Amino acid sequence: MATRLHTEFIPELPPLLPPTRPPVPHSSAAVQTKKKLVRRTDRDYSQALRRSFQFVFLAWNVYLGGAFYVWVRYFEAGAQTRAAARPAGIEGWLPIAGMMNLKYWLVTGRVPAVHPAAMFLLITFLAIAFLWHKAFCSWLCPIGTISEYLWRAGRKVLGRNFTLARWLDLPLRGLKYLLLGFFVWAVSSMSAGAIAAFMRSPYGLIADVKMLNFFRHLTQAGIITLSVLAVASVLVQNFWCRYLCPYGALLGITSLFSPTRIRRNASACIDCAKCAKACPSWLPVDKLVTIKSAECTGCMECVAVCPAQGALRIGLPEVIPSPTRGPMPAWAMAAGIAVMFLGIVGSAKTLGYWNSQISRSVYRELVPRADQASHPMPGDPELTSRAQNRSPQ
Repeated sequence: MATRLHTEFIPELPPLLPPTRPPVPHSSAAVQTKKKLVRRTDRDYSQALRRSFQFVFLAWNVYLGGAFYVWVRYFEAGAQTRAAARPAGIEGWLPIAGMMNLKYWLVTGRVPAVHPAAMFLLITFLAIAFLWHKAFCSWLCPIGTISEYLWRAGRKVLGRNFTLARWLDLPLRGLKYLLLGFFVWAVSSMSAGAIAAFMRSPYGLIADVKMLNFFRHLTQAGIITLSVLAVASVLVQNFWCRYLCPYGALLGITSLFSPTRIRRNASACIDCAKCAKACPSWLPVDKLVTIKSAECTGCMECVAVCPAQGALRIGLPEVIPSPTRGPMPAWAMAAGIAVMFLGIVGSAKTLGYWNSQISRSVYRELVPRADQASHPMPGDPELTSRAQNRSPQ
């Protein structure tokens, strides 16, 4: 009886529940859900167009070099054969002369008579850098083209390219800006009269011939230097362009003011990081909304490999009203580069400002003795006298 009463008065217990675990904190990467890929339906032609421009511009420079060599040999042979035309486009290889002439033109308002094509080509490439980022480096520059195919060959043969550590990469990248700063300082410190005197000196008149002879008569030091740069370009992507080219540094600074940029739509991006892996300038494209780096060359390789519809584009900012805003087709960028280049060069030729105003007799005297012409130094009495007596070129 007692036992039964005891059991009757035992309260009914709730059913047993599984033990609860304390909440575990999750990282943002763990809670992030994988985005659904909306695959691109359009076919990307940017790299085919870019490589076509590279080939055409490289072939044009090879032609200019050959024609210029024939012209130099004509005077070296005593000018006894049929006269050859001097290709003024070769002055594109004289960027310092272009900077000097640009300052002379801005100060005096007169187009220089010696190496004016160098100035017009510099203006062209600066305009391209402003409107279409640093596209000259990846679309037109023959050195950039050779450098690109060297590192691609290195990747194909070795299976990879090498990336320098950040502590070494950053100071090395500063070298090209130091070189640019030196040239800018040297040019800015010259008066218009000094620039005219320099250009009218024997060295200035045949600076293009001196440049050609450097490659024609390479010294042992020159061969070693070019060999080291070639090997470095095979191992490291765009070694010369990334670390040593002052021309690229100037265009990179100009491109910082460009309204045209690579832009990423974070909502459409699936975070696959293919864009960052494809970028030859090692930029973290997948982490940024807008690429504002002076290292971006507008090559559009990141856009070409992006698989997501509307995730990556090159174009103007959204604040610019339609129809100019939105993605810029590759053909529009290619057409813009071509129109800018042909427009400025064509205008200079049409207006009669393209060719140097140097007589044939001066060339006949100086070209055969080009190796004897020395670079005028600051304070040179002859250069100072010319600067005082002749300001216009």
